[in-house]
Parts: sequence; C-alpha cells; structure tokens
Amino acid sequence: MKARLAAVGAAVLLTAAACSSDDPSAGPAAPGSSASSAPATSTVTATAPPTTAAPTTSAPSPTTPVPAAATTAAPASPNLGAAAIKLTKVADLEEPIFVATRPGDDTTTYIAQRGGRLRAFRDGALVGAPVLDIGSMISARGERGFLGFAFSPDGGYLYVDYTDTNGDTNVDEYAVRANGSVDTGRRRRVLFQAQPYPNHNGGEVIFGPDGYLYIGLGDGGSGGDPERRGLDLSTWLGKILRIDPRPDGDQPYTVPPDNPFVEENGARPEIWSYGLRNPWRFSFDAVTSDLWIADVGQGSIEEIDLSTAAEGAGRGVNFGWSAFEGRVRYNVDQPAEGAVPPIFQYTHDDGNCSVTGGFVYRGTAVPALGGAFLYSDYCTGQVRALVAGADGQVAANAVVSPDPRSVSSFGEGHGHELYVCSLGGNAVYRIDPA
Repeated sequence: MKARLAAVGAAVLLTAAACSSDDPSAGPAAPGSSASSAPATSTVTATAPPTTAAPTTSAPSPTTPVPAAATTAAPASPNLGAAAIKLTKVADLEEPIFVATRPGDDTTTYIAQRGGRLRAFRDGALVGAPVLDIGSMISARGERGFLGFAFSPDGGYLYVDYTDTNGDTNVDEYAVRANGSVDTGRRRRVLFQAQPYPNHNGGEVIFGPDGYLYIGLGDGGSGGDPERRGLDLSTWLGKILRIDPRPDGDQPYTVPPDNPFVEENGARPEIWSYGLRNPWRFSFDAVTSDLWIADVGQGSIEEIDLSTAAEGAGRGVNFGWSAFEGRVRYNVDQPAEGAVPPIFQYTHDDGNCSVTGGFVYRGTAVPALGGAFLYSDYCTGQVRALVAGADGQVAANAVVSPDPRSVSSFGEGHGHELYVCSLGGNAVYRIDPA
C-alpha cells in the first residue's frame, strides 16, 4: 500500500453532534459535539492568532507535498447563486454515520450506522444483510460508536474506526474478498488509543491522494482541553495521523518516512497535523488535494480550516486549539506562536452548535457547485457551501438547501457526487440538481 495510488478520497460521512455539555456525565449526543460553555479555568480574549503557517515546533519544511489527485479537469468556478439543488432520499436507516465507496466496485455505496453495522446500497436499495456487524464490540452512547470506515485503494482491505465497550478508540483492519464481502475471521488491530473522557473521539479514517491512511482524533474530551493535549506532540489526541496501515515487521503499521515529526525528539511520528479539538470531519479535494477540516468548537465558535496542497496539505500544521478557539484567544497558558487561523468561522448565534464538515464538490450533476466546500451545522441543519478565493480568504458562503436537520455527515460517492446523512431524520440523501 506504500505504492502511491491515484486518489481514492474514501468518501466518509460524519456524525455531527448535537449541542451538549462537555460534562462526561451529560446525556447522549452525536459524535463531535460542541460544549455549551467554556470551562472556568479558561480565559477568553478577542485576539486573532498570528497568520504565520510555521508550526510551534521544529518540524521540517514540507519536502514531499501531497500530489494532486489523478482526476479529470476541475469544473468551472462555483456560482452559488445558480446552485439549485434538491435532496433525494435514498435510504431510511437508523443513525447513518458515514458513507464511502470501494475502489473497483462501481455499483455499490456503503453506509455505516453508529450502532455498529456496515450496509451495502446497490441498485437503489439496501442489501438485506449487513456487510459487517460490530455492534457487540462497541459502545455507542453519546459521541461514541462506529464512527468511520475506509476501503484501501486496491479495495482489498476495510478499515473501521470505533469506540470499544470501554469507550477507547480502535482502528481495525478486515480483509475484503473479491466479491466485496468482508472476511470477519481476518480482523487485525491497527491502532488503539485510550480515551480519557467519553467525548471528542474524532473517528474519521480516509485514504489520502498519496495512498496513506489518515486518522482523526479529538483532544480526548471533557471541556477546554483540561490536560492541554491539543498542542502536545507526545500524544495522538487532538491530531490527524498519517500511516501506512500494513504491518512493518512486528509493528502493526508503517510510519511514512516523510511525516513531519519523524525526527522530532519526544513527538509521535504518526502525527500529520495538530492543534485540533475534534476534527469532524476532514477531506481532501479530489482535484487539488487541498485538505479541508471542520473542527468542532468549544462553546462559542465553530471553524473550518484549509491547508492547500502547495502548503503541504496539513503537513506539520498547528491549527491552534487550545491556544485559540477559532481566531479568539482561549487557553492563555498555551503558546500562540505558529497557529494557523481558520479560513472561516461562525458563532453559536442563531441556534448553531456544532460544525459538520463535508467535501469539495467535484461531481457533474450540479456544475454551479463545482469547487465549493459543502458543510452544515448539527443544530441548525442546512447544506451550506463555502468558496475559497485565490488569496486564501472566503470568496463566497451561502446556504444552498434549507434541509435536512441534524446533519451527521457528508459522503462522496461514485463520480464524486455527494450524500448527506441525517441523524434526526434517520436517512441518507443524495444531492441532486433541482
């Protein structure tokens, strides 16, 4: 799998979270939720972070940028005013949490349910029996559960991210047969992370355009990053990791030699990006290979981060948490230097509570959306579109559909067409032209 295969962009959907307290004893919430208030130990001042992109540690400059994906030419520039869409319901399904396709299979879309099932959707209907059922292995209360999955670029392996019955994060590998069935007798643990609290588990796994597996982990939970893990390079929590998931001798995976902190004393070599509260979700643009991250905020601000392929697509980037919540100074005992501010942020006014990240639209059904990043907010719903300008600032931002509610995730299907998962409606929708 070290071979650089063409971008797979394993389409993955997110479990956007209901607004809830960061108190671990709080009631159920969808994964990724924002806190309702800042912890008493934090001091908040309105200070914008520095605009320098340099990390706070001595990570080397990118020497191997993520290559552009091997796709057709980019569609024309987006025109959000002309982007008329409708949401077509394709499946009624309890707690849909993630959507992806398997390379080499042009007929099937796969949908994960937070309760532990992976379902196949083919010929306009759900296939009867689950492809995989890990319900007995997981805890699915609050922000926990079956949170993400991805097929390897050759389609021969399935990687699943879930919280086990103790609430800890696991990434497991299953062999996949030529007919697409999963060999449940060949499960192998790739990665394990103990979770100190029941929230902020992250949960996304996707293959990047370089053929490596990227894994998103939240800061470990509670509220306000109490153990200051977001900027701590000695822990995976609050990070995006990058690995080759195939074994290296007696090791369960291989660390790519060009990861930014391989030579950093005391740093975990698997780390790709850091300073994240709960990346829910992140994706690579199928045309440009730019990295987009929706990072769930604390109690006031939700943010969307962008690191272009020319900038290394997140390589060694410090996205600021918990020195900053968005562009606002948060934990003042954390270093502000080197934090890269979000391209876009919004507040919890008007009922917003928790950002749900998506994908840059690269399908052909709605040309006016081509190049726009689609996202939502769990509490207010809606499909929203954001366009990045050449200067790295937001060129356009608009609501392109008032529905649905409780958006838990977006997903990328065949031909880069996009899907929307709704926990509130227990349904999966396809974005179609109106």
